[in-house]
Amino acid sequence: MTKIFATAKLQHISGRPENNGAADRVLSKEDFQAAHAEITAWEGHAPTPLVALNTLASSIGVARIDYKHEGPRFGLGSFKALGGAYAAMRVLGRELSRRLETEVALSDIRAGDYAKDCAQITLVSATDGNHGRSLAWGCKRFGAPCRIYIHSEVSEGRAQAMSDLGADVIRIDGDYDASVALARKEAEENGWFVVSDTSWEGYSEPPRDVMAGYGVMTREACEALEQTPTHVFLQGGVGGLAASVAAALRQYWGGQSPRVVVVEPELAACLFESARQGQPTSVKISEETIMAGLSCGEPSEMAWEILREETSDFLTIPDTIVAPAVRLLARPMGADPAIEAGESAVAGLAALIEACQSTQLSATLGLDKTSRVLLIGSEGVTDPTIFAEIMEGADV
Repeated sequence: MTKIFATAKLQHISGRPENNGAADRVLSKEDFQAAHAEITAWEGHAPTPLVALNTLASSIGVARIDYKHEGPRFGLGSFKALGGAYAAMRVLGRELSRRLETEVALSDIRAGDYAKDCAQITLVSATDGNHGRSLAWGCKRFGAPCRIYIHSEVSEGRAQAMSDLGADVIRIDGDYDASVALARKEAEENGWFVVSDTSWEGYSEPPRDVMAGYGVMTREACEALEQTPTHVFLQGGVGGLAASVAAALRQYWGGQSPRVVVVEPELAACLFESARQGQPTSVKISEETIMAGLSCGEPSEMAWEILREETSDFLTIPDTIVAPAVRLLARPMGADPAIEAGESAVAGLAALIEACQSTQLSATLGLDKTSRVLLIGSEGVTDPTIFAEIMEGADV
């Protein structure tokens, strides 16, 4: 195969896939269908592209690579547009129904019929950028106040994007997990409502709604594919994206569902460590990864319930291969289309290339010339300054 960029060492640990029904139990077909019916009715909805990277696939020795490019999603730049805004709407629906003592339809919230009532309900969340942007966008649409907590390493460009959507943005000195803790604390003290993509004991409905919203993306990909993928490489983070996609693929393809490979930064590998320990396990983040959206030290317990059963392999990647992967998409090989992607979007791509450059790891993952790989390009250019700096760099 063609050597794409300098080889880096990946960490691998095997999962323990077993089918005890988590893909249907934690996220039901009805959850996915309800989210799909609502989100596809939103103004501005359009399926995002599924792009074939044929030259790259040939170069690294696999049959096919299909890249689901989420950059155009609702003009917000990432797949998160599907989750935060939908979960916000569901929180508002439940709370309005309680306060008004009547069932409030999501379609009526969407139409603005309850804007005055929504203005009395404050929604909050912590974010590395994209989830908060989705929540702020949803709150602006539905008329609810929004408070977003960000940690010290979130870029100013991403903070400004949320502020421009009307959110009150609160920056703290700590890391992502500290911002989550503060959001929960202040919400409890003030009667606000947390809309998080991370679940914890006693808190599950909004994270389930977030993951159900992501199902729109997976359904689009499945319907566009001509053949079942043999592999899917999925970004880690708290696990919500990976769990949602894995569950939706299982429900769509059944026993032919692709082999699930979860990819994380080695600097924030809470799912890798959870796999090692056999239970949800947090890790301390001592240094921030360039993949800002994946800088999470505490896994979602709900997501882990699915990933524990569905994931065959867990990989960690170093930051050194991220910028080259971004540049490779933007300056593609052969006739492949150019794609402008953010740092967190390319985790799966970078891991796939590196795995194929290692005879041992490609064999371990079952990658060969017959493999058809699905990648989730989770974000486009969500911070133009960072993207420009990456593009100015040189591959080694």
